[in-house]
Amino acid sequence: MRVVVQRVSRGRVMVEGRVTGEIEAGLAVLVGVGREDTPATAAAMAAKIANLRIFNDEQGKMARSVLDVGGGVLAVPQFTLYGDARGQRRPSFVGAAPPEQGKQIYEEFVVAVKALGVRVETGVFQAHMSVEMVNDGPVTILLDSEKTF
Repeated sequence: MRVVVQRVSRGRVMVEGRVTGEIEAGLAVLVGVGREDTPATAAAMAAKIANLRIFNDEQGKMARSVLDVGGGVLAVPQFTLYGDARGQRRPSFVGAAPPEQGKQIYEEFVVAVKALGVRVETGVFQAHMSVEMVNDGPVTILLDSEKTF
């Protein structure tokens, strides 16, 4: 599983002119599911994100998590995080999970984040989405379940 985590002051997803998910301060999380990902991968990534200390404390140090600050998570499915453009101009997406598996693991990720006590809003799997985010900081963290970066 690959995710891009952005600390945001607000974010929202629209599909066909309709808002499907919207948060104020919290985390925008772009979620890519790989072929080897399992429900355990989704749960581990959810715990990592919910406890990731990237919000400032009173001293201005990144020492608080989204749980600590009571923020929300905007989880947006994005298979293109598995795009491999090394050596060609058109990315290959063979590392991404097939749609049925990707949707299942993405939904398990959302359930796992909610189970940790975080309010979650979502995009729509396999839809063309318009995603708006106001990055706060800016703070952007890349996470990969295989720890390739």
